[in-house]
Amino acid sequence: MTRKIFIVCGEHSGDALGSKLIDALRAISAEPLEFSGVGGELMAERGFESIFPLADVAVMGILSILPKLPRITRRVYQVVDAALEANPDIVVIIDSPEFTHPIAKRIRKRRPDIPIIDYVSPTVWAWRPGRAQKMKPYVDHLLALLPFEPEAHQRLGGPACTYVGHPLIERVDWIRSLDSQALAERLGLDAAATPVLVLPGSRSSEVERLLDVFGETIVNLSRERKLEVLIPAVPHLRDVILARTADWQVAVHVLDGETDKFTAFRLARAALAASGTVTLELAISGTPMVVAYRVDRVTALLGFLIQVPSIVLANLVLGENAFPEFVQENCSAENLSQAMAEILDDGPARNAQLAALDKIADRLILPSGTPSEKAARIVLEHMSANDDSVGHTTMGHATVPAPSSTA
Repeated sequence: MTRKIFIVCGEHSGDALGSKLIDALRAISAEPLEFSGVGGELMAERGFESIFPLADVAVMGILSILPKLPRITRRVYQVVDAALEANPDIVVIIDSPEFTHPIAKRIRKRRPDIPIIDYVSPTVWAWRPGRAQKMKPYVDHLLALLPFEPEAHQRLGGPACTYVGHPLIERVDWIRSLDSQALAERLGLDAAATPVLVLPGSRSSEVERLLDVFGETIVNLSRERKLEVLIPAVPHLRDVILARTADWQVAVHVLDGETDKFTAFRLARAALAASGTVTLELAISGTPMVVAYRVDRVTALLGFLIQVPSIVLANLVLGENAFPEFVQENCSAENLSQAMAEILDDGPARNAQLAALDKIADRLILPSGTPSEKAARIVLEHMSANDDSVGHTTMGHATVPAPSSTA
């Protein structure tokens, strides 16, 4: 019997998680599986046919969403209709709560018998904590990427939540095996210079708000030391970064691809980074960092940066603010320059960060298996549990009652 799994993601990071989940589900399922829903290029490589292109809904931030709201709303209803027509055994929504949660609510209202799994917890521990309790009626189980999230949902009255592991932990051995010296030679780096990472974000809005102040910081630092600047860039931002770093008065190397990115992490003395998953990537790589972030005024006024002791994921995983962060008006070249100078030089600040970095991987690691495998097992368990609870078997697209034990 073929089992049907309906997956919905709303941006490229969700596509990456969805592709690995599909692989893991196929590897451990005893039954053939059929997938449908919304995904991106990586899921398409697994034979997944998306209802529409992921780019139609892959937006971030209130000001970015508003102009596209009518189209996104139409897509929400289109996905709900497609899910009901597919009659899946389970629905898995992946991250992007502004898009995926309205879909989950409407599916639950019209088909309360279909289990719904949410892969990636919304940041209820950071802002709008009331969302945790509001999710409970339409999310049966949360799959968390961060180890502190199950406790947060329990405290806030959210759905059942399991830490399945961050996908980064699958790459620890590979990252630590990369040959940083080979990259230095290929780029022709000056052996007398200090290699420094600049990571202004992977979204155009982040680059717009951070790259100039990062440039001022680099110019300030270069007055005291010779620098070689490494900037891993996503393809659609490469030309923008090249143009806006042309007057930095230091050697700038814009890098392409995951291998060069993580090799640069291993090579650099320190990083100046936008807040985000990249702080965990730097931590796994053992790279000291200073973190900064700016959001638009509307998002800030609505409470984006509240109710959390740190916006740095590496700090939250550690449970201590080991990595300095500068947000909104505190994100100035003066502040960033001073903090970067402290970790570029040998001394107490750098030593404290190196000690903290040694703890990160241990906090994320799973006792066994991979995050994708653990997530897949929970999805399959909920499918099986639903079979038992509703007492039906699935035949094609139709649902028929299971035979009675007294028949």
